[in-house]
Order: sequence, then structure tokens, then C-alpha cells
Amino acid sequence: MKLTLKIWRQKNSQTKGELKTYPIDGVEGDMSFLEMLDVLNEDLINKGEEPVVFDHDCREGICGSCSLQINGEPHGPDRLVTTCQLHMRMFNDGDTIVIEPFRAKAFPVIKDLVVDRSAFDRIQQAGGYISVNTSGNTIDANTIPVNKHDADESFEAATCIGCGACVAACKNASAMLFTSAKVSQFALLPQGRIEATERVLNMVAQMDKEGFGNCSNTGACEIECPKGISLENIARMNREYLSASLKG
Repeated sequence: MKLTLKIWRQKNSQTKGELKTYPIDGVEGDMSFLEMLDVLNEDLINKGEEPVVFDHDCREGICGSCSLQINGEPHGPDRLVTTCQLHMRMFNDGDTIVIEPFRAKAFPVIKDLVVDRSAFDRIQQAGGYISVNTSGNTIDANTIPVNKHDADESFEAATCIGCGACVAACKNASAMLFTSAKVSQFALLPQGRIEATERVLNMVAQMDKEGFGNCSNTGACEIECPKGISLENIARMNREYLSASLKG
């Protein structure tokens, strides 16, 4: 395939960026999107030009670091995949593909297609933990009965990889889906109820402090999420937050 790539180039967070056009040939349908960018970068290096900077690590859909806005969609046109799992067969010969970093005030651009998503880390640090009483005859956590429905929902919430697609998809750049997933994975289990009140208040406060917007209620976050995190988690977090506020 021959493609035309329009890629966001930005030297650093202080400089103004712009879209630059790169033609590319020899793209195969079985290539992943990142492999296609590797081919482009190899060509740029051979020409003595600076390669395009993009984030990646596992390339297995696990780490979420490969987040790119492709033709206006987080992770591209496919569903339930990260950018590294997106294959070039989703595009046609002669297509023009616009590639940008995730856009959000809380995700400042570091360089080219790489953004700083450490705001997510700070939200988790604000309350994403549990306390376990180890004094005396402690009951093994695995022997505590947990309703299967709750356990399944907790596990599903815990599959969130923190890629930021929900933020990029939301017109308000809201982090409600991410934060609610992290709240839910603990709130649904008995081990997480000890700090439940403090946790949800602290995590929501940190989310607001980071500059994320409010939930737009359009559901774009769930559609674009590579792990299919449910909007039900946002409703659960709202209930947890209201309950914690009343207790306070």
C-alpha cells in the first residue's frame, strides 16, 4: 500500500507544533500501526532526518503507552484494540492518515506524539491502595467470601490499562471512566471497603486538581476504550462519592 501520513511534529511542550506530510510505500496489511511507523522512521533516519517520536513498550495491548489519535479516533478505527494491535488492513491503498497525540490539558505534549500521562499516576496514588490488618490471627484474604458478580465486575474494572483513550475521546477531556474503574476495582471487594470513603474523595479531588473536565455523558469513552470499561463504573463512583460526602 501507498499511504500519505500527516503526523504531528512538536519539538517540546514549549514550542508550537504542526502537521507534516510523509508519503510511505510498501506498507503491508499484516503490519501493525507501530510497525508501519517503524518503517517510516527507518526511512527518515536513512535520509538523515529526525525520526518521529512515539511511545511504545509491550506492543501486546497490555501497557497502553502506544496511545495515538488516528484520523480523530483514539487508537484508530478498530474497536477493543490499542494502537499496537491495530493492523494496516484497516486502511486502504492511497489513504491519507492523520496521526496526532492525545489532546487534553492534563496530557501535555512532551515531543511529537508523546504526551505526559503522569496525571493518571497521581490519581491512583491519591487513593489506590488497601490496608490489611496483619496483627493476630489474620484471615487469609483468599478465604474471604466474595460474591461472584462483584468479583467479576471488580476484575473487569481492573483491566483498565490507563492508556487515556477515554480522555482523548471525551469532548470535555474527562477522566471519569479511568478514575471510576480504579475506584470500582476496590469498592466492589470487602478488602477495599476499609478506605472506601477516603479513597473516592481523594481520587476525585486529585482528578479535578489535574485539570480534567467533567463527564459529558455521551459514552464516547466506553466506545473507544480498548478494554471496554463500562460506564456503570462512573455511576458507581458517583454513588460512592455522594455516600462519602454525606459521611463527611
